[in-house]
Amino acid sequence: MNEIVSWLRQRATAANARGFVVGLSGGIDSAVVARLCQLAAPGHVAAVIMPCGTDPQDEADAILVADTFDIPPVRIDLESACDALVSEARVGLDGLTSQMRPRGDEDRNRIALANVRPRLRMTVLYFLANSLDYLVAGTGNRSELTIGYFTKHGDGGVDVLPLGHLLKSEVRTLAKQLGVPQAIIDKAPSAGLWQGQTDEAEMGFTYADLERYLTYGPEGVSPALALRLERIIRSTEHKRTLPPTPES
Repeated sequence: MNEIVSWLRQRATAANARGFVVGLSGGIDSAVVARLCQLAAPGHVAAVIMPCGTDPQDEADAILVADTFDIPPVRIDLESACDALVSEARVGLDGLTSQMRPRGDEDRNRIALANVRPRLRMTVLYFLANSLDYLVAGTGNRSELTIGYFTKHGDGGVDVLPLGHLLKSEVRTLAKQLGVPQAIIDKAPSAGLWQGQTDEAEMGFTYADLERYLTYGPEGVSPALALRLERIIRSTEHKRTLPPTPES
């Protein structure tokens, strides 16, 4: 814990930043990051709650975290902004030629819509960060980052990733040390992409399965799951690297 807090202070100093902005989702990762940032920069943490097509319980949980650590929350309702943006984007899609228009793939359409939300949230976080001379602190952990379980240019678009070296179980341990409310620790992980969405249901495997793979290699899980995880890691590599350019 102390090492992460010290690292955050060093990153802020190197960037000449006064503090941190954190999107407070009501989940364990953002709770841990908010508390770590508070320890690194007391009085200079903007904990932002951004409801946008998500479960009202998530907002209640985010408020619980803010109250627990005495961090004044900033609430910005993105529902109408998201609806307006998607409406205009759909008008643009309808104007394309029939050859270019997307196929009637319900899952693809749902994912496209769901990814607008984290990208819109990150736009707001950077507006606040730029206005305050703060850094945007991301909430991704090693488990999620390894398989690309984040939205490109959304929750993946941040300045620092204080949990990027920790597995999900290690985040839970740290949460207990920091005094995160037990209800938040026990809550099913969710990216908040749509109501009722959970990480493990969407991934199709548990964090425990993923952690066994990351800890012990392919031998730690079934051959079928190892093959699937290897495919996922390869296919999401573009999320973890800079965009490619033609070789000179």
